[in-house]
Amino acid sequence: MRFLVDTGPILFSLRRHRTAATLIVLQIALTCAIVCNAIFLIRERLVRMDRPSGLVEDELLRVRLAGIGTTEGAQALTKRDLDALAAIPGVKSVVSVNMVPFGTSSWNSGVSTIPDDPKSPMNVATYLSGQDLVGTFGLNLIAGRNFQPEEILSFEDTAEPAVAIVSKATAERLFPNQDPLGKALYFGSKHPTRIIGVVELLARPNDWGGRDAVGCSVILPVRMAFGPASYILRVDTDRREEILAQVDAVLEQNSASRILDSKFTYTALRRDYFQQDRSMAWLMFVVSAALLVITALGVVGLASFWVQQRRRQIGIRRALGATRGDIVRYFQTENFILATIGIVLGMALAYGLNLVLMDKYEVERLPAQLLPIGALLLWSLGQVAVLGPALRAAAIPPAIATRTV
Repeated sequence: MRFLVDTGPILFSLRRHRTAATLIVLQIALTCAIVCNAIFLIRERLVRMDRPSGLVEDELLRVRLAGIGTTEGAQALTKRDLDALAAIPGVKSVVSVNMVPFGTSSWNSGVSTIPDDPKSPMNVATYLSGQDLVGTFGLNLIAGRNFQPEEILSFEDTAEPAVAIVSKATAERLFPNQDPLGKALYFGSKHPTRIIGVVELLARPNDWGGRDAVGCSVILPVRMAFGPASYILRVDTDRREEILAQVDAVLEQNSASRILDSKFTYTALRRDYFQQDRSMAWLMFVVSAALLVITALGVVGLASFWVQQRRRQIGIRRALGATRGDIVRYFQTENFILATIGIVLGMALAYGLNLVLMDKYEVERLPAQLLPIGALLLWSLGQVAVLGPALRAAAIPPAIATRTV
């Protein structure tokens, strides 16, 4: 009831100060639009950074080598490397593989359920490894079996793999509501590659193929040599740094005509991959915080100005029996009305800004549930910001106010 009593005088007062009221409304609207979209983008980045790989990340090390000149017997040298690395105390298993999730390279293939499919086939990340990639990566094999030694091909072979292991996402997209085991895949030819196993999750190296293809992967039994391949070591977690320090000497004993391109824990590799997302999230946070601070200062400045301008009016109200609580409530109600108008306008601007981001940067549609969060944030901010000036107004003695010209 008190709110309704104050609304009439407040609206009359705001009409007399249209310029100042309009400016604060526009400021709140702009802040609402930007902050709502910033919160959305921050959430998107955090979800992306938290995306699972399907790997036992804490146990993995990645080593990449580059040859100097022409290296003879790459396959034989790779086998010696793998044997030597596997002999390091604390190493559980080691494989050579063409890529890893969240790495810098990506091998992709078009796959279909139809031989020589004339339409655009589904795009999958194609992992090649001649060792136990499932065990070394720590993948969860939910159906079927692993590769047998006789099924493994060399990278130099011209024959196409006869069998494959696919991720659950791949199986569901190619064979919805069906058992994928034994089904045939075609990699742009008439040669069928039979599915012998399904892993629960194996992420792609990057976002190639869009959001719907994030987990669409295939593992083929192809033995990789160093150069195009990385060595992945599964190790005891508490010995990762110790084992990394031994890698250089172990590999150099096999051949000195190579360069150790890089060696990382998988944790560090993942951190580096998502560094840009992390920086963007922090940037959005800083921009949002700065806008909220500026808006709060605007509310404080405007309320302080109005307190100064209304000293006589406040004194008269106090003399007529208004309590300090009534004065504080008056300014808070005034701010609530301005904030509400600004928030309604800001919600429309937020959707408009989101449409631009969808068109230019392919972001998702702004979830409607974020708008009430932004509104509550700005309402709360306005009430806190106006409290100081409102308390100063309530502290004005009636006698002093009524003598002010």
